[in-house]
Amino acid sequence: MDNDEDIPDESVAGTLNEQSEEAESKYTPNPDSTALDSDGPTAQSPAELEPELSSETPAQFLHESTPPPPLPSPKAEPSPDHPPCDPPNYKTKFIMSGHTRAISAIKFSPDGSMLVSCAADKLVKLWDIESGEIIRTLEGHSEGISDIAWSQDGEYIASASDDKTIWIWSVETLTVAKVLKGHTNFVFCVNFSPQSNLLVSGGFDETVRVWDVARGRPLKTLPAHSDPVTAVTFNHDGTLIGSCAMDGLIRIWDADSGQCLKTLADDDNPICSHIKFTPNSRFILASTQDSTIRLWNTQTSRCVKTYTGHTNRTYSLFADIAPGGKYIVSGSEDSKVYLWNLQTRKVAQILDGHRGDPYVHRQL
Repeated sequence: MDNDEDIPDESVAGTLNEQSEEAESKYTPNPDSTALDSDGPTAQSPAELEPELSSETPAQFLHESTPPPPLPSPKAEPSPDHPPCDPPNYKTKFIMSGHTRAISAIKFSPDGSMLVSCAADKLVKLWDIESGEIIRTLEGHSEGISDIAWSQDGEYIASASDDKTIWIWSVETLTVAKVLKGHTNFVFCVNFSPQSNLLVSGGFDETVRVWDVARGRPLKTLPAHSDPVTAVTFNHDGTLIGSCAMDGLIRIWDADSGQCLKTLADDDNPICSHIKFTPNSRFILASTQDSTIRLWNTQTSRCVKTYTGHTNRTYSLFADIAPGGKYIVSGSEDSKVYLWNLQTRKVAQILDGHRGDPYVHRQL
């Protein structure tokens, strides 16, 4: 089915720190869900990598907590308040080399001054954005690394590995601060809460785990999925956790109680490889291995937009909203990076420059 609804244009470009006063009331708990504490099942994924809403809906709607405006009539003329946005014009700034095996994840620091990468070569590398040079290589994992995350305060980096551990690195000292153990299989994904005090992880043991960062201890183990967990994320105020898995399901959890509040699923049930909350938590952007990116309304549990044109049938590819909130960006298995207009769903730019298979991916 062709999903296309309008989203108010100012929503994506709005402030990222708005608080949702309705976070509790907008979700109806799943009566069949259960919450487990840290005494629940122990946890354990591979990083051994080789290479619709109308034109007035998403931008403002993805960031604001106020109720959405009524959808315009299908025959309504384009509003002068929402003129077409300028096409993106991204260009290569640096070609940064250093890893010896496939790169699985790259993330900018919260202040944008550094980039961190991880790979199947078991290494974490920190890069300077101005020079493109390596600042430091962090070693310690005994197996490949699948995911990496910055704390929102910029003080820590977390790395998730096939060695079943999560390492928390101090950015100030560039040394390991904590090693989190508990997963019983590959750890595939990791993310910090907005307050930087909690960490969420997912793995091939089919569980989602919530950790106390300061103490390095597990707080909750959620029996989240029936297949390996491929992505975990917090919403903008840390009250919700999102997870997705190879079972094709996206689940939304109450971060405090561990209760499953909603489950999102497409009729075709493709493997879901990555998810990201929009800044106001009203939508979730999901990458699936049917070469489609879907935008889900978290309140109505409906897919409201789909983006196609890239190739994604084998790897776990990331998708996100580009700075400014006007475009969706994703990698592709044809070694290119695609950008779509958020509203029209049309491909706005294709970045072509990688050689061979260097696109960032995580093999499932």
